[in-house]
Amino acid sequence: MIVLACPGQGSQTPGFLTPWLELAGARERLEAYSDAAQVDLIEHGTQSDADTIRDTAIAQPLIVAASLLAFHALGEAASRAAGVAGHSVGEVAALAVTGIVSDTRAMHLVGERGRAMATAAAEAATGMAAVVGGVEDDVLDAITGAGLEPANFNGGGQIVAAGAVEGITALGENAPRGARVIPLQVAGAFHTRYMASARTALQNAVETASADGVQAPDRTLWTNSDGTTVSDGARALELIVHQVTSPVRWDLCMTSFADAGITGMIELAPAGALVGLAKRGLRGVPTVAVKTPDDLEAAVAMLNGDNA
Repeated sequence: MIVLACPGQGSQTPGFLTPWLELAGARERLEAYSDAAQVDLIEHGTQSDADTIRDTAIAQPLIVAASLLAFHALGEAASRAAGVAGHSVGEVAALAVTGIVSDTRAMHLVGERGRAMATAAAEAATGMAAVVGGVEDDVLDAITGAGLEPANFNGGGQIVAAGAVEGITALGENAPRGARVIPLQVAGAFHTRYMASARTALQNAVETASADGVQAPDRTLWTNSDGTTVSDGARALELIVHQVTSPVRWDLCMTSFADAGITGMIELAPAGALVGLAKRGLRGVPTVAVKTPDDLEAAVAMLNGDNA
């Protein structure tokens, strides 16, 4: 079984969409995605600097658009992937990859999600930091002791803390024994109570999508909620609303991948972070990070070699 993984926020870098525009039809696809998300993805994906694309309202549509570009660039081989999962905002890309909603509907959803979460983030000075290493109980105690919440359980010895900036600073100054605290380049405390106000806007967008009709996923889809599979399209949409204020359980997703007998994982663009986690949490499982079109050949080879 080959799994396609759609990355989350923080994986974008300046100019990362430039090489993708060289593919036939990519510019037209991005123009349609831009209209749906109400974000100029071509400008921001090729010209904007790091600070600009750090803006949640821009970053989230950029990431989902890149994942969908990479998915379509895989061509017929993509149909051989037996499973799909997305990390945080990557779950919106996964909705389209599994056929629950159309690409343009997914881009509309992520546009609304990004703007709503950016607005929520502006209500207080908050941030996130990865805590790498240490004993999990000690790490969780340190996070709560700093007045923060665990936002991402990423597996492989990494938990992301989120909350007030002073709490992030305090955690860094009093890192748990054997752990490193790494501030993340994101503009808010995502997947915590600080995002409560974003749920209403996203719920409205989900209701619009549901009224247009949704399909059951066309292959296995795992949820960040608890690492289980979701077979109902409407339920998958409900879960992306729930996820805004709840921790990402990528650790449980990777456990489920292993239990399902995963034989390889392909991370769609802008790739790298999830492959890194897989090297620690799915030891021995082959991976491909599709960072640029040059990586498509390796991904197609993995898909063509899968007999699951």
